Amino acid sequence: MQTLQRSYTGLGLLMRLNADRVLCAGAIGAALMLGTWIVSGL
Repeated sequence: MQTLQRSYTGLGLLMRLNADRVLCAGAIGAALMLGTWIVSGL
């Protein structure tokens, strides 16, 4: 039972780290697209 609980906690940590990585990549992509849109409009 303890092993299952530890693996579940580790899996939750892994998911949080991956979610942070996806959010960071999305923010960078959105900034690049916004910059391109602003430059093409000028």
